[in-house]
Amino acid sequence: MSTLEKRTVNPWEWQKERSYSQAVEVKNVSGTLYCSGQAAIDPDGTSSDKDMKSQLEQAIANLEEVISAAGYEPEGIVRLNIYTTSTKELWPHFPILQEWIAKHKIEQAVTMLEVTGLFETLKVELEATVVK
Repeated sequence: MSTLEKRTVNPWEWQKERSYSQAVEVKNVSGTLYCSGQAAIDPDGTSSDKDMKSQLEQAIANLEEVISAAGYEPEGIVRLNIYTTSTKELWPHFPILQEWIAKHKIEQAVTMLEVTGLFETLKVELEATVVK
């Protein structure tokens, strides 16, 4: 059985402050999990109408729950797409995401998009690709 190899590619230094890598190469993967966007939706399917901070925290928790339920670890995230209805509202709470990334030693490529709307009252959605 081969062991997962992960290599980050960062031709510059500035992205480290923003908690991501320019590219991530993985070899010897035994599994890949493609997660749908996770947002602040309660277990009963109710979309949150709370503020951005609360929604970000719940989106992170929901993403982590999906990853765990599939038998993967957050550390295996290699791609994270962030969709938000307001980067202006999200930025003050970005350290919450950065602390979660640091806690799990996640090294991932990131794309962030501001969109005109998400499902119902949602403000932020996290979509991940995870390997093991």
